[in-house]
Amino acid sequence: MGTTNISRAVKLFGTDEPTGKQRILSAGDVTAVLDNGGLRYIRYRGVEVLRAIAFLVRDKNWGTYGAAISNLKVKQSKAGFTVSYHAVCNDALQELQYDARIDAREGEVKFSAVGLPKTDVLTNRTGFVVLHPLEGVVGEPVEIVHTDGKKRKSKFPKVISPGQPVFEIRSLKHTVMPGVTATVLMEGNKFEMEDHRNWMDASYKTYVCSLLDPWPYTLPRGTPFEQSITLTLSGKPKQSRRAAKSTAISVAVGAPQGRLPALGAGVPMAEARRALDQAEHIKPLNLSHLVCQIDGRNDGQAEAARNFAELSGRVNVPVKLEIILPAKGPAETEMTKIAAQVRAGGLRPHSVVVTQMHDLKSFQPNTPRPWGPSFEEMAAAARKAFPDAQIGGGMLSYFTELNRKPVPAGLFDFITHTVCPIVHAADDVSVMETLESLPWIFASTRKMIGKTAYHLGPSGIPCRDNPYGAAVADNPDNRRVCLSDRDPRQRGLFAAAWNLGLFAAAARGGVDAIALGSLTGHQGVVFDGNVVPTYHVLTGLAGAGRAKQLVATSSQQSTVVALAYATKSGRSLWLANLSDERRDVKITGFSGAAEMHLIDESRFAQLNKDPGYMMKAGTRLKTVKSVSLPPYAVMRLRPA
Repeated sequence: MGTTNISRAVKLFGTDEPTGKQRILSAGDVTAVLDNGGLRYIRYRGVEVLRAIAFLVRDKNWGTYGAAISNLKVKQSKAGFTVSYHAVCNDALQELQYDARIDAREGEVKFSAVGLPKTDVLTNRTGFVVLHPLEGVVGEPVEIVHTDGKKRKSKFPKVISPGQPVFEIRSLKHTVMPGVTATVLMEGNKFEMEDHRNWMDASYKTYVCSLLDPWPYTLPRGTPFEQSITLTLSGKPKQSRRAAKSTAISVAVGAPQGRLPALGAGVPMAEARRALDQAEHIKPLNLSHLVCQIDGRNDGQAEAARNFAELSGRVNVPVKLEIILPAKGPAETEMTKIAAQVRAGGLRPHSVVVTQMHDLKSFQPNTPRPWGPSFEEMAAAARKAFPDAQIGGGMLSYFTELNRKPVPAGLFDFITHTVCPIVHAADDVSVMETLESLPWIFASTRKMIGKTAYHLGPSGIPCRDNPYGAAVADNPDNRRVCLSDRDPRQRGLFAAAWNLGLFAAAARGGVDAIALGSLTGHQGVVFDGNVVPTYHVLTGLAGAGRAKQLVATSSQQSTVVALAYATKSGRSLWLANLSDERRDVKITGFSGAAEMHLIDESRFAQLNKDPGYMMKAGTRLKTVKSVSLPPYAVMRLRPA
């Protein structure tokens, strides 16, 4: 990445791809944000009712088409608003067009669409999705009307459900506030719900069609179809109009509470040599572990092990080795062969995570899986092949897969999985929203694994692998693309803020060890010889792994995230602005003079070329009472 004449968009997001324009619309006490043809943040008197309603078209690999919208008409009046547009979703092989209309008045919002396949369209899902938010909804009652007309009462899951909690849905009704209910009517096809938190989305998702039916399926050329979603708000609030939330943000640092996770980073098998070439940039990270991988299906295992061993020696960081068994024969036989290659390369891993190839893919709950060695067989094989290493199990894919195939208790020294924020949506708002789901993921995992050590990652914004299709999505144009292993934001300030949010959430959630992204490559903290903003988050946290964590409470955790800890030199406080607006923050619990390091757009060019920035003297502050954070900026405060 060059450092001259860098646009503001590249500094923030790593790409000049324009973001869609948003517009706030209103219908009486109802407000909504129009965003790229969909509605977001549908609120009643300031209380979020639905996170989103959108019409989406997915391909056979679960990739989401970016709709090309034309003839957009928006009319706002005192009575409400109407929106209409034409949209085209296509690629080199297929095309679907649809006409959408939104009509909103006091107490009702209707979103309808008529689709027309211009070719046969092979799709995993095409149609409406409705997202219920988490706040005020998790664990709360919901009244369901099924497609056969039967009603029943249930609750939104509290512990994350591995399968669909509701099938054959016609409508869902829940309480928005005392005296007011919201009913979502879904017409044109059957709908079902999944617990979207499985994939790190901050919502419950109700979507068209069923995953129990065969997919992908074909929408035949020239055959139109129609769907609609109608939101109806009923009743009267039992209290006067709710006061608007304060825009002031406060952060309070408090008493000790647990410890920070041990901090590591990933080294993909294909990046081993490049990581070696960047050893002088990697050593200052002072990581607790490198997560390296040997895929038993690939050649070059001894060479990769040799590179991992040399890198480990140069940077003085132990290796956690992920081993993927080909699942063609007994676990012990395959592990013995791979272990021989590892030893031939001179690698002595500190710990080993064992999995098998079929567990890299996703399967619906209670559906047949291809044959593969059991957790018990893999654990025994790993312990025999690596008697001096800690042995871990779980999934190299996402929490979803661990939730659907939990690990039996007592087999492993630690349990692991990863997360990815671009499974279902890749826009900036949705990616930042994923941080809201983390407390539920961590709590659900802890309930599953008990007191067994909990490891996470390597995880970053780019997709490490695609459990839902044949391959990750291609991204030749440096755009925001779902399930792609190349996300431009990894090189921008956006990723630094997101990664600090992930680390802080893991600390609060009791995660014992976390690996953030990778060292080099498109998912790395070193790219094309430059260090990216997330690199400075890692160097700033260098040596803080397992430090005593302090309670750090943000009044608006989804806007400004806070992390605090104590070392021998005193208290440190990190702040990250998760929004595209400047945020002023009042701070309590951090007394005395402080040294401040700021990772922001004004320093971007300097930061790319200065790997030692966080180790140099920062800006001295006489007292810490309030600070101002530019968009997506990250700040560290520590005793002066």
